[in-house]
Amino acid sequence: MPKISGVIITYNEELYIDKCLASLRGVADEIVVVDSLSTDSTEKICENYNVRFIKHKFEGLTEQKSFATSQAKFDYVLSLDADEALSDELKSSILEIKDNLESDGYYFYRKNNYCGKWLKRICLFPDRHLRLFKVSAGKWKGPNPHDRFYLNKGTKSQRLRGYLLHWNYATIEEHMDRMNLYSTVSADELFRAGEKTGPCKGTLHLLWRFFRSYFPEGGFLNGHNGLIFCAIMAWSSFLKYSKLRNLNSANGKL
Repeated sequence: MPKISGVIITYNEELYIDKCLASLRGVADEIVVVDSLSTDSTEKICENYNVRFIKHKFEGLTEQKSFATSQAKFDYVLSLDADEALSDELKSSILEIKDNLESDGYYFYRKNNYCGKWLKRICLFPDRHLRLFKVSAGKWKGPNPHDRFYLNKGTKSQRLRGYLLHWNYATIEEHMDRMNLYSTVSADELFRAGEKTGPCKGTLHLLWRFFRSYFPEGGFLNGHNGLIFCAIMAWSSFLKYSKLRNLNSANGKL
C-alpha cells in the first residue's frame, strides 16, 4: 500500500489542532507539523500524537508550506491547515483509493464553519482545494496569502467524495483581525509587484465584493451571519487597495 504524509503548518492553533490530528489517524502514515514558534499549547497537544514536530521561522504561507512539504518522507502529501479536519466520508474516500493512487492530485470540497454555523452557498461553498498530491507533480505558488499547490501540465487529477471541514472564524473579532492582517500582506505583495491603484479603486472593490458575495453567490441565504461575513470580506478588499495606495504614496509612486 502506498504511504501518505500528513503535513500541517501551525502557529498558536490550540483551539483546532486536536481535531485536525485526530482526523488523520488511520489515513496518514506519518504526520509532520511545521510550527512557526507558537507561544500557546500547540506543541503540547501535538505531543499526544505521533508527529514529527519541526520549529521553523515563518517567512510567508507559500514559503512555509513549501518547506513543510519538503520534510515529508513519502511521495504523496495530504496537506491540511491546522483549523481543518477530514470528515468521516472524506476519510473513507481517501482510504478507498489509497491502495491505488492513480492520479497525481486529489481535490476536496471544503465546508466552512463561521461563528459556530456551517455556511451554505456564498463564495466559500463549495470551496474546492487540491490537498492530496504527489510531491513531484507540482509546487506551491501564489502571492501571499493566497497560496495553492499547482499541478504541472499533463498531470492527472480527480475529486473525492466528502467534505474537508474548516473552522473558519470562531468570532467576528477574529475575522476582522485576520482580514486586517491579510489585507496588509496582500498590499505588500501588490506593491512589490509594482501594482498601482487610483483613489476610487478600494471603494469600487468594496461595493463589488459585497454585491457579488451577498447576491449572486448566495450570502443572503446564511441570514445574519451571511450579512456579516460578506460585509467584512468587502471591507478587506477596501483595506487592501487603501493600504496599497498608502505604500505607493509613501514611496513616491502615485
